[in-house]
Amino acid sequence: MAFVREYSPSDITRADIDAGSGWVMLEFGTGWCGHCSAAQPLLQKFLGGYDATHLKVEDGKGRPLGRSFAVKLWPTVILLRDGREIARAVRPHERDDLAPLIDALERGQ
Repeated sequence: MAFVREYSPSDITRADIDAGSGWVMLEFGTGWCGHCSAAQPLLQKFLGGYDATHLKVEDGKGRPLGRSFAVKLWPTVILLRDGREIARAVRPHERDDLAPLIDALERGQ
């Protein structure tokens, strides 16, 4: 999976995500968020080991995609397969925080 460096304002809708296929790693956050910046080296290393699409979505007040996934803290990383949420990690700081994502990918759910 290629690591995406910048959060992008996105016009992707929840319907687009739900209709997706394959593995998708959906990361919500912002470029100015200290927690998001601190998590980037960990996420970059993690994401390099798996075959999935990485979508890095700028989140905030009034952004419907983040609200549709009940995102409250940044970064929130959601693993989807064929448009269905499989696992998530919120404010990961170390590899153990990514365990739900790693387990799901390795099981190939």
